[in-house]
Amino acid sequence: MNTTTRTQQLLANYGIEKPNELQSTMLDASEISPNIVLLSPTGSGKTLGFLLPLLEKITENTGKTQALILAPSRELAIQIESVIKKLGSGLKVTCCYGGHSMRIEQNSLIESPAIVVGTPGRVAHHLRKAHLKLGDTQHLILDEFDKLLEFGFQKEMEEIIAYMHSITYRNLTSATDVLEIPEFVEMPDHKRISFLPPKDQQKLATLTLKKVFTEGDKMESLLLLLGKLHNKTTLVFCNHREVVDRISENLKHYEVDHGVYHGGVEQLDRERTLIKLRNGSAPILVTTDLASRGLDIPEIEAVIHYQMPPTEEVMIHRNGRTARMSASGEAYFLLDENDYVPEYVHPDPILERLPKDFVRPEKSDWQTLYLSAGKKDKVNKMDIVGFLLQKGGLAKEELGKIEVLDHQAFAAIKRDKIKQTLVMIQAEKLKGKKVKMEIAR
Repeated sequence: MNTTTRTQQLLANYGIEKPNELQSTMLDASEISPNIVLLSPTGSGKTLGFLLPLLEKITENTGKTQALILAPSRELAIQIESVIKKLGSGLKVTCCYGGHSMRIEQNSLIESPAIVVGTPGRVAHHLRKAHLKLGDTQHLILDEFDKLLEFGFQKEMEEIIAYMHSITYRNLTSATDVLEIPEFVEMPDHKRISFLPPKDQQKLATLTLKKVFTEGDKMESLLLLLGKLHNKTTLVFCNHREVVDRISENLKHYEVDHGVYHGGVEQLDRERTLIKLRNGSAPILVTTDLASRGLDIPEIEAVIHYQMPPTEEVMIHRNGRTARMSASGEAYFLLDENDYVPEYVHPDPILERLPKDFVRPEKSDWQTLYLSAGKKDKVNKMDIVGFLLQKGGLAKEELGKIEVLDHQAFAAIKRDKIKQTLVMIQAEKLKGKKVKMEIAR
């Protein structure tokens, strides 16, 4: 395909030279088809796949909302918004989701943004309150549509689409094969683009399956396994929040750095947890299946099924968090006397033996610094880099990943330097303002 000057510039802003096969296919298809269903696995470049064609169609702010993107989770909505901003389109974008300040969202919607990204519940609320107007909106994207249905958002989606009288372009995405599209989406005729491998090939060749038989207490066996894995980035999957919290209490007792992620955790705490996973300061994440897809997290080296996945599809998404994009990974099934390897798991997992004694994983080389200022305070990543290098006495290699949110920011700093840095910057001002700074909890 021949990419337009606009797409080339968007990709350059993002740091990419050219679109991948999926993205090229979507750019071509969007020129001829008003309704597209995109099926693609996690890690395939799907977000750019639906955004690049959209940003070819929307080139300027008109004072009206031209596109609505619905996502099943806050994290995915935030991730989509961040990608749009990184592409540097110049378009105003507003992200709406539960747990975010209603007042901030309402103020942002006073002058209609070109693109609204959000979760169905919050978007529907803004429509009912007349904060948001979608009567002239032409573009609708339903990202991870299967999850939107699975999470029970059909009623809200029906309500939202009923407000949209001018849709000319619809795009549904899914990481699983959507067999039937409900009538309310109004897509009887659509182009189906699938990058899903055949079902019998969805267990990647680079993924090694292993089984671990517990001897005695399952929690103790998990500790032994985590000790054996040392500092590998690891997701521990459970079926219930209560089990996640119980594991976390045990890991705290043994001073094992980790994060907790499930629907009962406050939004800001969830964001902080993912940031610490991304920057390497908390390499273990104990979670429900909420983290099995749709999140911006790094390459995971190991997945542990502490509780067995209830279905083959759930297992595929859990395991899909590792062995991505040609990298290798391991998936462990932790089995007690009441567990068994599900019959759909092939090939038969290799037996992994546990050590007799627990060796606590070494502390990460990184810790995370919290700063109480962010984008809405006119603080950006380069401001923080300059501040920490000049005022904090850090060398470039002692400063890791920095992430800036609306009213807070996080910077990874070498563990052996962070306390010294804190002492040096406590009395300093960031962009002329006094800012709270501490090691992130």
